[in-house]
Amino acid sequence: MSADSLRVQVFHHLLAAACEEMGAALLRSSFSTNIKERRDFSCALFDREGRMVSQAAHLPVHLGSAPLSVRAAMQLGPFQMGDTVLLNDPFSGGTHLPDITLVTPVFLAGGDPSEGPDLFVANRAHHADVGGPNPGSMGPAVEIHGEGLRLPPVFFARAGELQEDLLAIVRANMRVPDEREGDLLAQWSANRVGERRLQALAAEYGAAELCQRAGGLLDWTAGLAAGLVAECAEAAQVLAARGAGGRVEFEDSLELPGGGRAPIHLAVSFDGPRLVLDFTASSPALAGPVNAPRAVTVSAVLYALRLLLPPGTPTNDGILRAVELRTRPGSLVDATYPAAVSAGNVETSQRLVDVLLGALGQLFPGRVPAASSGTMSNLTFGSRGGAAFAHYETIAGGAGASPAGEGCHAVQTHMTNTRNTPIEALETHAPVRVVRYTVRRGSGGAGRHRGGDGLVRRLCFLQPAHLGWVAQRQQTGPWGLAGGAAGEPGSAWVRRAAQAVGSESGGDEVLERLGGEVSMDLEAGDEVELRTPGGGGWSEKLL
Repeated sequence: MSADSLRVQVFHHLLAAACEEMGAALLRSSFSTNIKERRDFSCALFDREGRMVSQAAHLPVHLGSAPLSVRAAMQLGPFQMGDTVLLNDPFSGGTHLPDITLVTPVFLAGGDPSEGPDLFVANRAHHADVGGPNPGSMGPAVEIHGEGLRLPPVFFARAGELQEDLLAIVRANMRVPDEREGDLLAQWSANRVGERRLQALAAEYGAAELCQRAGGLLDWTAGLAAGLVAECAEAAQVLAARGAGGRVEFEDSLELPGGGRAPIHLAVSFDGPRLVLDFTASSPALAGPVNAPRAVTVSAVLYALRLLLPPGTPTNDGILRAVELRTRPGSLVDATYPAAVSAGNVETSQRLVDVLLGALGQLFPGRVPAASSGTMSNLTFGSRGGAAFAHYETIAGGAGASPAGEGCHAVQTHMTNTRNTPIEALETHAPVRVVRYTVRRGSGGAGRHRGGDGLVRRLCFLQPAHLGWVAQRQQTGPWGLAGGAAGEPGSAWVRRAAQAVGSESGGDEVLERLGGEVSMDLEAGDEVELRTPGGGGWSEKLL
């Protein structure tokens, strides 16, 4: 390794550490269970053009889409030191309304202020509620206006002064305003921590050196990604020589309420040194929440390609330099106003990864696993009268098996990287009791290597509440690979307290099965049981 290559590595870790430090500050100062316990947030660093240079090891669905948020925020310039921009608009760089992003320009000592900010820091956090008719802001809406408060890029702070009028608007639209304000101030503080760390690095190495090394990281990653694209092209040529054609296609689908499916179709081809990923044959946008803005599709592409790059490769915009992404505006994977999008970020993103890996697996059959759970299994609930509360969590499932071994049990996979909500934290935060929480044994797909098992989580509500449930893979389980069996699909059930008299005296328990997009009222004593999918198995030959 040359001295310059070594220096690039050093700056890679220095800049990633700055992002991790931002995350630690946000974690420690946040108010909500979803952020401080589940760690549903992400932090990253961007150059003056809005390209992601470095990130913390947070959530792929946040990070790959964040550059579009930064570029949208940049439209408010010129900036001065102490400015911070807030946004959550899915049609102006956001993903879905609960994900609120704060972007802060960084002016380094020794830089040229006339050229604007030297760098940007940003963090995105999922807020447990952003208004709308459903607590948690994740219900089955038919357009964006039914999903909560939508904010285009606006100044959250100017010259270091909080914009109190904006904060008042936000508070007036949220069910738990003190919690929302606390989380937003934690996000603001995290960006200031990142800004201070970059100032310290500039003081040590110089502003010009720091910005130059940020560009070097992008170039280094782009070179590694170009090598991967060349490998893809060679593999496609091998397929063509075998009579399989040089064009690779794969299709999977989303389940629709009441039956039916919405396809996501990918065709992979090559235009000289560029990898062309064409999603234009995918379903039109739907009258429901599963539509994904283009930012989410970009995020899935960056994540899937990063999986195939060498360990230690920086995750940044350099990965996409040799990629041409084709989508059709107004489609399921490139939603436009006024489409509802709350589940596109959490559900369609997972299916996009399944489709990408399904296609890339044809080029690299020994490097891609079977499908994982394929859903984030989104649970929201909140108050119906009385003291206000709102809760959001995703529930882990099984990971897909691979040639390397069995899939992991009960883990968050692919586009999510959040933690479990501890029972103690959940029961302290909300009027519920956890009746059952265990691995769903045997739910992983069979094969030489079995898929990982999902989870069973059962909650008893201690007071009336409104519940939302959004999940995929409720009808057909995640696909296996190389002859392995599919994992078991997920399901959700309600046990009504008013109907439980017979079961408590020895009769059969009365359970009501829920669909994949649910918004409903619960009474005190009602129980909800959630069963998440297992991962697909690998290879039909059993051990």
